[in-house]
Amino acid sequence: MTMEPFEAFRLYQSMKLHFTTDSYDAIKYNYKTSAKPQAFWKRRDKYFFAKIGKQFDSGKDLINFYAANFVADNTYIADMANDDSAYQQWTKKNQSLGYTFEQDLHKLSNEGGFDSLLESVDGQHPKIISAWISGDINIETIAILQQLTGFVSRADKKITETIVWPDVSRKIRKYTPFVHMDLSKAKKIVLKVFTN
Repeated sequence: MTMEPFEAFRLYQSMKLHFTTDSYDAIKYNYKTSAKPQAFWKRRDKYFFAKIGKQFDSGKDLINFYAANFVADNTYIADMANDDSAYQQWTKKNQSLGYTFEQDLHKLSNEGGFDSLLESVDGQHPKIISAWISGDINIETIAILQQLTGFVSRADKKITETIVWPDVSRKIRKYTPFVHMDLSKAKKIVLKVFTN
């Protein structure tokens, strides 16, 4: 069974609001929006939602597809429908999330102690954020550490830069609920990397 085009659109709308606004939380509102079928059928891009809907049997898989694309800054539905590389990379990373997390932590361990990686000093981005922005580590690692420590909220209070940080902070906070790793396993990996 495939997803109906309007349902694919409704989930897209909720995920778009989730990732682009501070006030809307798709999970809290159970992926509900004010989208109406009548308005959907007048859209020129409805074909792309039908195409994407045919690829997925469940809302959960489609939500993950949208999350993978939005976190990769691939926000236009036609691009998502015609190129699933962001989702393929996301799936691959999530199948080996523990390994990816540990490899990223090993890279970060060369930058200093664990706590120093997460702290904002003199209003600057934490080292871990700089490593992600430069492409050295994955956002999933940041999301896992956010779940463990809540460091982004502390950084929000200290970072004075207002051009890049608000978008970076929002992306991390909005993406974090879509990254699923056993946190006790994650803690063990952190201890293994930073105490050896």
